[in-house]
Amino acid sequence: MTFSQIIAILELTPDTLRGLMLHATEEDFAWQPSPQRWSFAMVLAHLAEVEKQGFMDRLRDIEAADGAFLPAYDQLALFRTGKKFDAQREYDSFARQRASTLAWLRARPEEIGSRTGRHETFGLLSFDQLLHEFAFHDLGHIRQIMELYRTHALYPHMSTAFQKYYQVNP
Repeated sequence: MTFSQIIAILELTPDTLRGLMLHATEEDFAWQPSPQRWSFAMVLAHLAEVEKQGFMDRLRDIEAADGAFLPAYDQLALFRTGKKFDAQREYDSFARQRASTLAWLRARPEEIGSRTGRHETFGLLSFDQLLHEFAFHDLGHIRQIMELYRTHALYPHMSTAFQKYYQVNP
């Protein structure tokens, strides 16, 4: 995909999430399929955090110095605190950051895609590869939120006759 196509995917994420949030209840936001799995609100918190630490910090580092060191970070640390996440607050934080991210990306020349950084764990990554992973990451979490939402808000209220035709995997 081209630089502009990736940016277009990243642009869709806030509106897609906002649409999914419109009719969700506090119970929908807080429900976890198991203690090891994330809730809707937890996914929103992760998206807000990873926007900066997982993507923007690294993209900025690559822009600043070709071959920049890209440190790993513990994405699960956020959830070991026992903090309760407010879905709307997490979404608002994410949406503000994403608007800033998009403005920054739109101001970059496409040639920046060939610049590289060296990730602490994954090795050599180009700006372009990281940008593709960014969009892939968004779509994966949108899918995760959709599965959480449909499994909690809709599936239990369907007829068992219909339930047998579906597999849910939140």
